[in-house]
Amino acid sequence: MKMLRYRRTAWIALSTVALLGFQAAGAAAADITLNIASMNDPFGAAMAKLADRAKKDTGVGIKVDIMNYGELMTKTTADFIGHTAGYDIITMDNVLSGQYATGGHVIALDALIKRDKDEIKPDDIYPVVMNSLGNYKGVQIAMPFSGYANVLVYRKDLFDAAGLAAPATMEELQADAEKLTDRKKGQYGWVANGQKGPAVAQDWMQYNAELGGSILDKDGKPAINSPSNIKSLTVYKALFDKAAPPGAVDYDWGGREESFRQGISATMQTWSVGASSYGDPDKSKIVGKFAVVKAPPGQGAPQQYGIGGWGLSINGDITKDRQEAAWKVIKWLTSAEIQKELAKLGGGGYIRKSSIKDAELNAMFPFLPVIGESFEKGNGDFRPRVPEYPEIQDILGSAVNAVLAGNSDPKAALDDAQSRALAVFKE
Repeated sequence: MKMLRYRRTAWIALSTVALLGFQAAGAAAADITLNIASMNDPFGAAMAKLADRAKKDTGVGIKVDIMNYGELMTKTTADFIGHTAGYDIITMDNVLSGQYATGGHVIALDALIKRDKDEIKPDDIYPVVMNSLGNYKGVQIAMPFSGYANVLVYRKDLFDAAGLAAPATMEELQADAEKLTDRKKGQYGWVANGQKGPAVAQDWMQYNAELGGSILDKDGKPAINSPSNIKSLTVYKALFDKAAPPGAVDYDWGGREESFRQGISATMQTWSVGASSYGDPDKSKIVGKFAVVKAPPGQGAPQQYGIGGWGLSINGDITKDRQEAAWKVIKWLTSAEIQKELAKLGGGGYIRKSSIKDAELNAMFPFLPVIGESFEKGNGDFRPRVPEYPEIQDILGSAVNAVLAGNSDPKAALDDAQSRALAVFKE
């Protein structure tokens, strides 16, 4: 999809028009059932379980279409471009905020948030979450819904048995992962995404940021083949070769998470959303054996507090009464009460200070303080939230996978990726 240039004034106007339309729609939300396009992260199933309560509390029905990342991108993009209005509410990956803002397919929410601030209580939402999960250059095109912290999870029992402390640097993590790998026993020290496409691109970008690399330079231009990026991809490749399970080069998020839950892998850098499942005996073989800590930076590099997650956007092609109903449901889904219910159902994402500090949730999920610290100090731009991000992600998804599969070396792959990225930025 070709990107349109960003115009703040147009979005302010659209926000004002939307608000006037909502006021005119009044209580027209009755007897409406909304279609929600949802990523298949844990919040999707949790949200679907609350469908009956949504109808009871808001008067609006919801149908949750849960899809994997590729399917979600394909279906929602087709819906936007074709103006078919098949989905009313769309879960938006925070890295797509630039694309969503410049594409003009969703409505701006600023005036609505201002109108309903007493109900929304925005001061209870972490500022970095409000910004990174839906704001682009001062315009809110999604309401934050499910915020994640980039963390390290590790097998505390295996580390204790080997006399190891939680790794404080990436170098320690690499050494520990190699030490804990015993291929004869089917035990591996580390796991990450290797699958071609968004999976490997997103995972490597996290490691790259922690090792001091950056995809863009200080002027916002591609810097993919910088020496620091080449070095970090060399480290990533070494971890795959020396410490990852067989077949990890084809893992996406589900494969990676399952490898850790089933006790195959001793460490995994991941989004905090998965952590609630590690203590679930119906899903996990490592109950009581894991710990969650901050993802370690490279030696001498600053501590990174990477933030990711999903916001909720409203399709600009749907009628005003459906937009009003969608906003009503979004306010409900992001309220303190329902955020807590989603967490208790294993949704795994957080946006509110009150949720992170909730005593009942802390008893269920004792790692919440790690997420809270990340949200207090977080960086939502360690993956670049620019309109060109989808193309950059595709380019990196091919380049990094080629290195892991042994079809290219880090420098050659990133040199080629840089050339391709420069062409995208010239369009």
